[in-house]
Amino acid sequence: MSRSNPVRSHHQIRSCASRFAYAPRSANARVPLTTEPWYYLNMYQRTGQPPEMRESDLIAVVESSLQQRLPRSWTLSREPVPSRPDHGIDAWYTLRTATELVCRIAVETKRLVEPRDVPRLAERLHGALQAQQADIPLVAARYLSETARKRLKEAELSYVDATGNIYIHSERPALFIGDRGANHDPWRGPGRPRSTLNGAPAAQVVRALIDTRGPWKMRSLITASEAATGSVYRVVDFLSSEALVTRDDGLIHVPDWSQILRRWSRDYEFLHTNTVTRWIAPRGLDHALEKLRNSSYEGYAATGTIAASTWAEYAPTRSAMLFTQGVVETAKLMGLRETDSGANVLLASPAFPALMRGASNRPDGIRVVAPAQAAVDLMTGPGRSPSEAEELLEWMKGHEDDWRNLQ
Repeated sequence: MSRSNPVRSHHQIRSCASRFAYAPRSANARVPLTTEPWYYLNMYQRTGQPPEMRESDLIAVVESSLQQRLPRSWTLSREPVPSRPDHGIDAWYTLRTATELVCRIAVETKRLVEPRDVPRLAERLHGALQAQQADIPLVAARYLSETARKRLKEAELSYVDATGNIYIHSERPALFIGDRGANHDPWRGPGRPRSTLNGAPAAQVVRALIDTRGPWKMRSLITASEAATGSVYRVVDFLSSEALVTRDDGLIHVPDWSQILRRWSRDYEFLHTNTVTRWIAPRGLDHALEKLRNSSYEGYAATGTIAASTWAEYAPTRSAMLFTQGVVETAKLMGLRETDSGANVLLASPAFPALMRGASNRPDGIRVVAPAQAAVDLMTGPGRSPSEAEELLEWMKGHEDDWRNLQ
Protein backbone atom coordinates (compact mmCIF):
# COMPACT_ATOMS: atom_id res chain seq x y z
CA MET A 1 0.00 0.00 0.00
CA SER A 2 1.30 3.44 -0.86
CA ARG A 3 2.05 5.68 2.08
CA SER A 4 2.23 8.92 0.16
CA ASN A 5 0.00 11.74 1.23
CA PRO A 6 -2.36 12.70 -1.65
CA VAL A 7 -2.95 16.17 -0.18
CA ARG A 8 0.64 17.07 0.70
CA SER A 9 0.76 20.04 -1.69
CA HIS A 10 -1.89 21.85 0.35
CA HIS A 11 -0.11 21.39 3.67
CA GLN A 12 0.71 24.52 5.62
CA ILE A 13 1.85 25.00 9.19
CA ARG A 14 2.62 28.14 11.13
CA SER A 15 3.63 28.19 14.80
CA CYS A 16 5.47 30.44 17.20
CA ALA A 17 8.50 28.14 16.89
CA SER A 18 9.12 27.47 13.19
CA ARG A 19 7.82 25.81 10.03
CA PHE A 20 7.90 22.04 9.67
CA ALA A 21 7.57 19.69 6.70
CA TYR A 22 4.83 17.11 6.52
CA ALA A 23 5.80 13.73 8.03
CA PRO A 24 4.49 10.82 5.93
CA ARG A 25 3.49 8.80 8.99
CA SER A 26 2.92 9.44 12.65
CA ALA A 27 5.84 9.71 15.03
CA ASN A 28 3.61 8.27 17.73
CA ALA A 29 4.11 4.50 17.72
CA ARG A 30 0.98 4.00 19.81
CA VAL A 31 -1.27 5.13 16.96
CA PRO A 32 -1.96 2.32 14.45
CA LEU A 33 -1.41 3.10 10.79
CA THR A 34 -5.09 2.41 10.09
CA THR A 35 -5.96 5.67 11.85
CA GLU A 36 -3.71 7.85 9.67
CA PRO A 37 -5.82 10.21 7.50
CA TRP A 38 -4.03 9.11 4.33
CA TYR A 39 -5.04 5.51 5.09
CA TYR A 40 -8.72 6.30 4.50
CA LEU A 41 -8.00 8.12 1.24
CA ASN A 42 -5.86 5.25 -0.03
CA MET A 43 -8.49 2.69 0.97
CA TYR A 44 -11.10 4.69 -0.91
CA GLN A 45 -8.92 4.88 -4.01
CA ARG A 46 -8.22 1.12 -3.90
CA THR A 47 -11.60 -0.32 -2.89
CA GLY A 48 -14.07 2.46 -3.67
CA GLN A 49 -15.24 2.53 -0.05
CA PRO A 50 -13.19 3.38 3.07
CA PRO A 51 -13.72 1.38 6.29
CA GLU A 52 -16.26 2.50 8.85
CA MET A 53 -15.04 4.46 11.85
CA ARG A 54 -15.71 4.31 15.58
CA GLU A 55 -15.26 7.04 18.18
CA SER A 56 -11.90 5.57 19.19
CA ASP A 57 -10.77 5.71 15.53
CA LEU A 58 -11.61 9.42 15.30
CA ILE A 59 -9.76 10.20 18.52
CA ALA A 60 -6.73 8.32 17.17
CA VAL A 61 -6.95 10.34 13.92
CA VAL A 62 -6.84 13.56 15.94
CA GLU A 63 -3.81 12.38 17.90
CA SER A 64 -2.02 11.19 14.78
CA SER A 65 -2.78 14.38 12.86
CA LEU A 66 -1.38 16.55 15.65
CA GLN A 67 1.71 14.42 16.22
CA GLN A 68 2.58 14.61 12.52
CA ARG A 69 2.45 18.39 12.39
CA LEU A 70 3.57 19.76 15.74
CA PRO A 71 7.14 21.00 16.30
CA ARG A 72 9.37 18.17 17.56
CA SER A 73 10.07 20.02 20.79
CA TRP A 74 6.36 20.11 21.66
CA THR A 75 4.65 17.26 23.51
CA LEU A 76 1.06 16.06 23.33
CA SER A 77 -0.40 13.90 26.08
CA ARG A 78 -3.90 12.54 26.57
CA GLU A 79 -5.62 13.21 29.89
CA PRO A 80 -8.61 11.56 31.59
CA VAL A 81 -11.94 13.06 30.54
CA PRO A 82 -13.58 14.99 33.41
CA SER A 83 -16.57 13.12 34.79
CA ARG A 84 -19.31 15.33 33.41
CA PRO A 85 -21.61 13.35 31.11
CA ASP A 86 -23.44 16.48 29.94
CA HIS A 87 -20.51 18.28 28.27
CA GLY A 88 -20.11 15.86 25.34
CA ILE A 89 -16.29 15.87 25.44
CA ASP A 90 -14.80 12.57 24.27
CA ALA A 91 -11.08 13.26 24.76
CA TRP A 92 -8.82 15.80 26.48
CA TYR A 93 -5.20 16.55 25.49
CA THR A 94 -2.51 18.68 27.07
CA LEU A 95 -0.10 20.41 24.69
CA ARG A 96 3.24 21.67 25.99
CA THR A 97 5.63 23.85 24.02
CA ALA A 98 9.42 23.98 24.28
CA THR A 99 9.05 26.96 26.61
CA GLU A 100 6.58 25.05 28.80
CA LEU A 101 3.53 26.99 27.64
CA VAL A 102 0.54 24.72 28.16
CA CYS A 103 -2.85 24.55 26.49
CA ARG A 104 -5.62 21.98 26.72
CA ILE A 105 -7.53 20.58 23.77
CA ALA A 106 -11.12 19.37 24.17
CA VAL A 107 -12.25 16.92 21.47
CA GLU A 108 -15.81 16.02 20.56
CA THR A 109 -16.27 13.28 17.98
CA LYS A 110 -19.18 13.10 15.56
CA ARG A 111 -19.68 10.52 12.84
CA LEU A 112 -21.34 13.17 10.69
CA VAL A 113 -21.41 16.95 11.14
CA GLU A 114 -23.87 19.00 9.14
CA PRO A 115 -23.75 22.82 9.08
CA ARG A 116 -26.96 22.99 11.09
CA ASP A 117 -25.23 21.07 13.91
CA VAL A 118 -22.52 23.70 14.41
CA PRO A 119 -24.38 26.12 16.74
CA ARG A 120 -25.21 23.23 19.07
CA LEU A 121 -21.62 21.97 19.00
CA ALA A 122 -20.27 25.48 19.64
CA GLU A 123 -22.55 26.01 22.63
CA ARG A 124 -21.57 22.69 24.19
CA LEU A 125 -17.82 22.95 23.48
CA HIS A 126 -17.43 26.58 24.50
CA GLY A 127 -19.40 25.83 27.66
CA ALA A 128 -17.07 22.95 28.47
CA LEU A 129 -14.05 25.17 27.83
CA GLN A 130 -15.26 27.79 30.26
CA ALA A 131 -15.91 25.17 32.92
CA GLN A 132 -12.62 23.34 32.49
CA GLN A 133 -10.44 26.27 31.38
CA ALA A 134 -9.41 24.53 28.16
CA ASP A 135 -8.04 26.50 25.21
CA ILE A 136 -8.83 24.71 21.93
CA PRO A 137 -12.30 23.29 21.23
CA LEU A 138 -11.94 20.69 18.47
CA VAL A 139 -14.50 18.70 16.46
CA ALA A 140 -13.48 15.37 14.91
CA ALA A 141 -15.54 13.66 12.21
CA ARG A 142 -15.01 11.11 9.48
CA TYR A 143 -15.71 13.84 6.88
CA LEU A 144 -16.53 17.56 7.00
CA SER A 145 -18.07 19.29 4.00
CA GLU A 146 -16.80 22.67 2.80
CA THR A 147 -19.82 24.42 4.28
CA ALA A 148 -19.43 22.60 7.60
CA ARG A 149 -15.75 23.57 7.75
CA LYS A 150 -16.64 27.21 7.07
CA ARG A 151 -19.29 27.24 9.81
CA LEU A 152 -16.91 25.64 12.32
CA LYS A 153 -14.30 28.34 11.64
CA GLU A 154 -16.94 31.05 12.05
CA ALA A 155 -17.88 29.49 15.40
CA GLU A 156 -14.19 29.56 16.46
CA LEU A 157 -13.98 25.78 16.56
CA SER A 158 -10.99 23.78 15.34
CA TYR A 159 -11.58 20.56 13.40
CA VAL A 160 -10.01 17.37 12.04
CA ASP A 161 -11.56 14.83 9.70
CA ALA A 162 -10.37 11.40 8.59
CA THR A 163 -9.72 12.50 5.00
CA GLY A 164 -7.12 15.09 6.03
CA ASN A 165 -9.12 18.32 6.37
CA ILE A 166 -7.58 20.10 9.37
CA TYR A 167 -7.88 23.51 10.98
CA ILE A 168 -6.38 24.11 14.43
CA HIS A 169 -5.90 27.59 15.81
CA SER A 170 -4.63 28.88 19.13
CA GLU A 171 -3.63 32.34 20.33
CA ARG A 172 -1.53 31.08 23.23
CA PRO A 173 0.60 29.28 22.37
CA ALA A 174 0.59 30.83 18.92
CA LEU A 175 -0.35 27.93 16.65
CA PHE A 176 -1.96 27.49 13.27
CA ILE A 177 -2.29 24.18 11.45
CA GLY A 178 -4.15 23.98 8.15
CA ASP A 179 -4.41 21.11 5.70
CA ARG A 180 -6.72 20.02 2.88
CA GLY A 181 -8.20 16.57 2.46
CA ALA A 182 -11.09 15.30 0.36
CA ASN A 183 -13.70 17.64 -1.15
CA HIS A 184 -16.34 14.90 -1.29
CA ASP A 185 -17.52 12.42 1.31
CA PRO A 186 -15.93 9.03 0.45
CA TRP A 187 -18.45 7.29 2.72
CA ARG A 188 -21.40 8.47 0.64
CA GLY A 189 -22.28 5.52 -1.56
CA PRO A 190 -23.58 5.80 -5.15
CA GLY A 191 -27.13 4.99 -4.09
CA ARG A 192 -27.40 7.87 -1.65
CA PRO A 193 -28.61 11.38 -2.55
CA ARG A 194 -25.82 13.67 -3.70
CA SER A 195 -24.94 16.62 -1.50
CA THR A 196 -25.12 19.21 -4.26
CA LEU A 197 -27.46 21.69 -5.88
CA ASN A 198 -26.79 20.35 -9.36
CA GLY A 199 -29.60 19.68 -11.80
CA ALA A 200 -32.97 21.01 -12.84
CA PRO A 201 -34.91 20.28 -9.60
CA ALA A 202 -32.37 22.22 -7.53
CA ALA A 203 -32.58 25.17 -9.93
CA GLN A 204 -36.37 25.12 -9.77
CA VAL A 205 -36.55 24.98 -5.97
CA VAL A 206 -33.79 27.55 -5.40
CA ARG A 207 -35.33 30.04 -7.81
CA ALA A 208 -38.75 29.61 -6.20
CA LEU A 209 -37.35 30.15 -2.69
CA ILE A 210 -35.39 33.24 -3.74
CA ASP A 211 -37.83 34.92 -6.11
CA THR A 212 -40.80 34.70 -3.74
CA ARG A 213 -40.94 35.47 -0.04
CA GLY A 214 -42.00 32.69 2.29
CA PRO A 215 -42.62 31.12 4.61
CA TRP A 216 -43.55 28.13 2.50
CA LYS A 217 -45.69 25.08 3.01
CA MET A 218 -44.12 22.11 1.26
CA ARG A 219 -47.14 21.72 -1.01
CA SER A 220 -47.01 25.35 -2.13
CA LEU A 221 -43.26 25.08 -2.81
CA ILE A 222 -43.84 21.98 -4.93
CA THR A 223 -46.45 23.86 -6.93
CA ALA A 224 -44.36 27.02 -7.34
CA SER A 225 -41.16 25.20 -8.30
CA GLU A 226 -42.93 22.82 -10.71
CA ALA A 227 -40.49 20.09 -9.61
CA ALA A 228 -41.33 16.51 -8.68
CA THR A 229 -42.42 16.00 -5.07
CA GLY A 230 -39.53 13.70 -4.17
CA SER A 231 -37.01 16.10 -5.72
CA VAL A 232 -38.36 19.06 -3.74
CA TYR A 233 -38.11 17.10 -0.48
CA ARG A 234 -34.51 16.13 -1.27
CA VAL A 235 -33.47 19.70 -2.13
CA VAL A 236 -35.16 21.10 1.00
CA ASP A 237 -33.51 18.42 3.15
CA PHE A 238 -30.13 19.37 1.71
CA LEU A 239 -30.72 23.11 2.23
CA SER A 240 -31.82 22.35 5.79
CA SER A 241 -28.67 20.29 6.45
CA GLU A 242 -26.63 23.26 5.19
CA ALA A 243 -28.53 25.57 7.60
CA LEU A 244 -29.82 27.59 4.63
CA VAL A 245 -33.51 26.99 5.42
CA THR A 246 -35.29 26.20 8.67
CA ARG A 247 -38.48 24.26 9.24
CA ASP A 248 -40.94 25.10 11.98
CA ASP A 249 -44.58 24.00 12.43
CA GLY A 250 -44.72 22.67 8.88
CA LEU A 251 -43.37 25.87 7.34
CA ILE A 252 -40.09 26.41 5.46
CA HIS A 253 -38.29 29.66 6.28
CA VAL A 254 -35.39 31.29 4.41
CA PRO A 255 -33.23 33.29 6.87
CA ASP A 256 -30.94 34.72 4.16
CA TRP A 257 -31.77 34.23 0.46
CA SER A 258 -28.32 35.52 -0.60
CA GLN A 259 -26.62 32.58 1.13
CA ILE A 260 -28.76 30.13 -0.85
CA LEU A 261 -27.76 31.95 -4.03
CA ARG A 262 -24.06 31.73 -3.11
CA ARG A 263 -24.35 28.03 -2.28
CA TRP A 264 -26.14 27.35 -5.59
CA SER A 265 -23.36 29.12 -7.48
CA ARG A 266 -20.85 26.53 -6.24
CA ASP A 267 -22.67 23.76 -8.12
CA TYR A 268 -24.25 25.73 -10.96
CA GLU A 269 -21.88 27.61 -13.26
CA PHE A 270 -22.99 29.50 -16.35
CA LEU A 271 -20.07 28.30 -18.50
CA HIS A 272 -20.12 24.66 -17.37
CA THR A 273 -23.79 23.86 -16.84
CA ASN A 274 -25.12 25.41 -20.05
CA THR A 275 -24.08 24.78 -23.66
CA VAL A 276 -22.15 27.96 -24.43
CA THR A 277 -20.89 29.14 -27.83
CA ARG A 278 -18.60 32.14 -28.43
CA TRP A 279 -19.23 34.91 -30.96
CA ILE A 280 -17.97 38.31 -31.98
CA ALA A 281 -20.03 41.30 -33.03
CA PRO A 282 -18.06 42.73 -36.04
CA ARG A 283 -19.84 46.09 -35.94
CA GLY A 284 -19.70 46.44 -32.18
CA LEU A 285 -21.81 45.24 -29.29
CA ASP A 286 -24.11 48.27 -29.29
CA HIS A 287 -25.04 47.62 -32.93
CA ALA A 288 -25.75 43.93 -32.22
CA LEU A 289 -27.95 44.75 -29.23
CA GLU A 290 -29.79 47.42 -31.22
CA LYS A 291 -30.74 44.82 -33.84
CA LEU A 292 -32.00 42.54 -31.07
CA ARG A 293 -33.91 45.41 -29.46
CA ASN A 294 -35.72 46.28 -32.69
CA SER A 295 -36.75 42.70 -33.43
CA SER A 296 -39.90 40.86 -32.33
CA TYR A 297 -37.91 37.79 -31.25
CA GLU A 298 -38.52 36.82 -27.60
CA GLY A 299 -36.75 33.47 -27.42
CA TYR A 300 -33.80 34.95 -25.53
CA ALA A 301 -32.96 36.66 -22.26
CA ALA A 302 -29.79 38.61 -21.50
CA THR A 303 -28.00 37.77 -18.27
CA GLY A 304 -24.75 38.89 -16.65
CA THR A 305 -23.72 42.54 -16.93
CA ILE A 306 -26.44 43.55 -19.40
CA ALA A 307 -29.18 42.24 -17.11
CA ALA A 308 -27.54 43.62 -13.95
CA SER A 309 -27.28 47.11 -15.46
CA THR A 310 -31.09 47.16 -15.42
CA TRP A 311 -30.99 47.60 -11.65
CA ALA A 312 -27.47 48.76 -10.76
CA GLU A 313 -25.10 51.12 -12.56
CA TYR A 314 -21.99 49.63 -14.14
CA ALA A 315 -19.13 50.65 -16.40
CA PRO A 316 -19.87 50.50 -20.15
CA THR A 317 -20.78 46.99 -21.27
CA ARG A 318 -18.00 45.34 -23.28
CA SER A 319 -19.38 41.80 -23.44
CA ALA A 320 -22.75 40.10 -23.44
CA MET A 321 -24.10 36.83 -22.00
CA LEU A 322 -27.45 35.68 -23.36
CA PHE A 323 -29.65 32.63 -22.91
CA THR A 324 -31.37 31.69 -26.13
CA GLN A 325 -33.68 28.95 -27.31
CA GLY A 326 -32.24 29.26 -30.82
CA VAL A 327 -28.50 29.96 -30.97
CA VAL A 328 -28.26 30.12 -34.76
CA GLU A 329 -31.33 32.33 -35.08
CA THR A 330 -30.12 34.73 -32.38
CA ALA A 331 -26.62 34.94 -33.86
CA LYS A 332 -28.02 35.67 -37.33
CA LEU A 333 -30.40 38.28 -35.96
CA MET A 334 -27.56 40.07 -34.11
CA GLY A 335 -25.13 39.78 -37.03
CA LEU A 336 -22.60 37.72 -35.05
CA ARG A 337 -19.68 35.62 -36.24
CA GLU A 338 -18.56 32.52 -34.37
CA THR A 339 -15.00 32.71 -33.04
CA ASP A 340 -12.48 30.76 -30.99
CA SER A 341 -10.81 33.86 -29.52
CA GLY A 342 -11.67 37.46 -28.80
CA ALA A 343 -15.36 36.76 -28.27
CA ASN A 344 -17.52 39.54 -26.86
CA VAL A 345 -20.83 37.65 -26.99
CA LEU A 346 -21.63 34.34 -25.25
CA LEU A 347 -24.80 32.57 -26.40
CA ALA A 348 -26.02 29.80 -24.11
CA SER A 349 -28.65 27.13 -24.60
CA PRO A 350 -30.12 26.98 -21.06
CA ALA A 351 -29.65 23.65 -19.33
CA PHE A 352 -33.01 24.05 -17.53
CA PRO A 353 -36.16 26.08 -18.30
CA ALA A 354 -36.01 27.52 -14.76
CA LEU A 355 -32.99 29.63 -15.73
CA MET A 356 -35.16 31.82 -17.95
CA ARG A 357 -38.10 31.90 -15.55
CA GLY A 358 -39.20 35.43 -14.76
CA ALA A 359 -37.53 37.01 -17.80
CA SER A 360 -39.02 40.39 -18.74
CA ASN A 361 -38.52 43.29 -21.15
CA ARG A 362 -36.71 46.42 -20.03
CA PRO A 363 -38.12 49.81 -21.04
CA ASP A 364 -35.59 49.91 -23.90
CA GLY A 365 -36.90 46.61 -25.27
CA ILE A 366 -34.05 44.27 -24.25
CA ARG A 367 -35.31 41.09 -22.60
CA VAL A 368 -33.42 40.19 -19.39
CA VAL A 369 -33.44 37.38 -16.82
CA ALA A 370 -34.64 37.83 -13.24
CA PRO A 371 -32.20 39.53 -10.83
CA ALA A 372 -31.41 36.31 -8.95
CA GLN A 373 -30.41 34.57 -12.17
CA ALA A 374 -28.25 37.48 -13.30
CA ALA A 375 -26.47 37.47 -9.93
CA VAL A 376 -25.69 33.73 -9.92
CA ASP A 377 -24.46 33.88 -13.53
CA LEU A 378 -22.14 36.75 -12.63
CA MET A 379 -20.75 34.93 -9.58
CA THR A 380 -18.89 32.45 -11.78
CA GLY A 381 -18.63 34.56 -14.93
CA PRO A 382 -15.46 35.79 -16.65
CA GLY A 383 -13.40 38.90 -15.87
CA ARG A 384 -14.83 41.23 -13.25
CA SER A 385 -18.18 39.42 -13.24
CA PRO A 386 -17.82 38.25 -9.58
CA SER A 387 -17.34 41.84 -8.37
CA GLU A 388 -20.36 42.92 -10.42
CA ALA A 389 -22.31 40.13 -8.72
CA GLU A 390 -21.51 41.67 -5.33
CA GLU A 391 -22.75 45.07 -6.51
CA LEU A 392 -25.97 43.53 -7.77
CA LEU A 393 -26.48 41.64 -4.50
CA GLU A 394 -26.16 44.91 -2.58
CA TRP A 395 -28.86 46.45 -4.75
CA MET A 396 -31.08 43.40 -4.33
CA LYS A 397 -30.75 43.49 -0.53
CA GLY A 398 -31.79 47.15 -0.46
CA HIS A 399 -34.71 46.79 -2.92
CA GLU A 400 -36.38 43.47 -2.09
CA ASP A 401 -39.83 44.96 -2.64
CA ASP A 402 -38.86 45.74 -6.25
CA TRP A 403 -37.98 42.17 -7.32
CA ARG A 404 -39.29 39.63 -4.79
CA ASN A 405 -42.89 38.46 -5.00
CA LEU A 406 -45.23 37.93 -2.09
CA GLN A 407 -46.47 34.39 -1.69
